[in-house]
Amino acid sequence: MAPSAAGGARPEPTPGLYDAVLLDRDGTLVEDVPYNGDPEKVRPVPGAREALDRLRAAGLRLAVVTNQSGLARGYFTEAQMRAVHARIEELLGPFDHWAICPHDDTDGCSCRKPAPGLVHEAARALGTAPRRCVLVGDIGRDMTAALAAGATGVLVPTPVTRPEEVAAAPTAARDLPAAVDEILRRMRAVRPVAPRAGRAGTVLVVRSDSAGDVLVTGPGIRAVAAGARRVVLLCGPRGRAAADLLPGVDEIIEWPLPWIDAPAPPVDPTDVHALIDRLTAVAADEAVIFTSFHQSPLPLALLLRMAGVPRISAISDDYPGSLLDVRHRVPNGVPEPERALSLAAAAGFALAAGDEPGLRLRADLGRSGDSRPPAATAVPEGGYVVVHPGSSVPARACPAHRCAEIVAALAADGHRVLVTGGPDERELTARVAAAGGIDLGGTTDLAGLARIVAGARCLVVGNTGPAHLAAAVGTPVVSLFAPTVPFGQWGPYRVPVARLGDAGAACRDTRAAVCPVAGHPCLTGVDPPAVVAAVRLLVPG
Repeated sequence: MAPSAAGGARPEPTPGLYDAVLLDRDGTLVEDVPYNGDPEKVRPVPGAREALDRLRAAGLRLAVVTNQSGLARGYFTEAQMRAVHARIEELLGPFDHWAICPHDDTDGCSCRKPAPGLVHEAARALGTAPRRCVLVGDIGRDMTAALAAGATGVLVPTPVTRPEEVAAAPTAARDLPAAVDEILRRMRAVRPVAPRAGRAGTVLVVRSDSAGDVLVTGPGIRAVAAGARRVVLLCGPRGRAAADLLPGVDEIIEWPLPWIDAPAPPVDPTDVHALIDRLTAVAADEAVIFTSFHQSPLPLALLLRMAGVPRISAISDDYPGSLLDVRHRVPNGVPEPERALSLAAAAGFALAAGDEPGLRLRADLGRSGDSRPPAATAVPEGGYVVVHPGSSVPARACPAHRCAEIVAALAADGHRVLVTGGPDERELTARVAAAGGIDLGGTTDLAGLARIVAGARCLVVGNTGPAHLAAAVGTPVVSLFAPTVPFGQWGPYRVPVARLGDAGAACRDTRAAVCPVAGHPCLTGVDPPAVVAAVRLLVPG
């Protein structure tokens, strides 16, 4: 469908997280009247006009993405539908585009939600990309379409929204005005309130955790690098391989921190004093301590003060006394890359002009969004799907027998399947690959895995580091996501995703490292044909 006549000049989209907001029609913008072809029955949801005007004032373009199977079924004509849309614009203001699926479920089209076609169409019409769009809707189909396109999804439940749809949503808001509040808050959070007048000198950035944690901190580190002459990254042994892949880092210090690593080693005073000496030698002008939401930056902040670092920024709910110069706070559930970006912004750093807020690897390892691995890399030729069955946290790994069944189902559907894993996972990958895949367990380091994933049509993986590696190279992800941590916070970021697994399982939000429920039902219940369908959704044809 053609875009509507918006009327009047519109401000250019503001640089930042988003360019556009896409909105479902029935149940989200207006009350749901089944198969409505009568303009007189249009009733906006409370606060809709004011909420949309706030988005327009922020420079965001607006589009409607709506399934209208009543056209295919003959319940109303296209002229009647256009009359309804004219009435909606009369009440709610102009939209920049109407993306409409006129098909029924039986037509097998690529535009009817939960397929992502309408999201892609709207993004093209608005001159942007799906990853720079937010889709606001009231049912699970809307969220599936948003994720499958790589867009952000915000669910506004109504009485017809099923509990399992609410549980699976990346973000939920009580109503449309609250959804707009969240969108605008996220946009503000990654912009420095007080941008720096000049470049900082040497900045020490810290993320002492696993490979996945280091990868999702990448956008925040790049923001610091854009405003600093030199960036030194302090990381732990588990994150070192990922640290080597990040752009913007001039030097890496690998040091285990006993208040971060698990299992935690005993505190050794000699080691602590050696760390202080090493940090002193950096001669940092300031430090930015990136942490996960359950970690405290204060032990390291104390050591940094002892090392003479004059300015320290971190996220801290605990009172920091004189340990922090910038004490930042972030609401629960914010995606980890945005959490890191918001801390960088609080410290005065922003991404360089033209740099996307998504995950990214060094240019010589393959650019985000480019599915082709570097020519010099030994990657199997031809299209393939990667299945990565392992995880550093057992509770987040899909059971081996189910992964083997997934490989068999994908192979039966005509896919060439590569099974990947680390050197300590060779037995696991051999067992899973025996069902019809090619075993690459233990054959690559993290950089090699990045090249393999970059060449894949899709990655099937749990909530573990390779999922974020896929996001960094632009490869779609079928996420077998155990709900021990929030999906909206830890799911693959700004890349096409299909989420599978029981989002409302008893382990939800427990942060358990070992599944607390017998049989690991949240992932054991994943149906292999559903994985095949998810791959088809993300990679049509």
